[in-house]
Amino acid sequence: MSRRVLRVEIPVYPERMVFRIHDPVCDLDAPGGPLPPVEALISAGRDQLIVSCAQEHLGVQLTIEEWDDAPPPFSDGYEDEAKCVLYLRGQLTVDMGSAGRAVDGLRLSGGVGDYGVRVYTRNRKAALTSYAELFERDTDPLSDEFQQARKELEGLEQYLLQLWRES
Repeated sequence: MSRRVLRVEIPVYPERMVFRIHDPVCDLDAPGGPLPPVEALISAGRDQLIVSCAQEHLGVQLTIEEWDDAPPPFSDGYEDEAKCVLYLRGQLTVDMGSAGRAVDGLRLSGGVGDYGVRVYTRNRKAALTSYAELFERDTDPLSDEFQQARKELEGLEQYLLQLWRES
């Protein structure tokens, strides 16, 4: 039976509706890297993964879990799931583009090698609907009322990244 060995919850601010999960030393601009996902949750290369978000102006909640073996799949209110394999050198980075790195070199207990990865998402549609409704209000976008309502949407869109060392 597999068990979770690490769990980290962090806010991520997507740039151009994506954020990247990758090995800290990978060259994000190297030829042959993954392109941003189109009508998909993820796009993956050998040592990097691009996660598609529903928006870019609000922070999303990312939970990273490392497991000692493949965890059982589950839904638990998650709307979408995607899988891939990443080669990591014992560390993981979450890159938000020009906003910097949300996590830089998170040490993984599995060490160097291939990692199975599952990405789940929840509240993407709700976040888009709520954000659109915010702009439909007859409120000045620079007002305190608008900014407070916008702030309440932070973290509504959620992502779960589960990874484990492949044998």
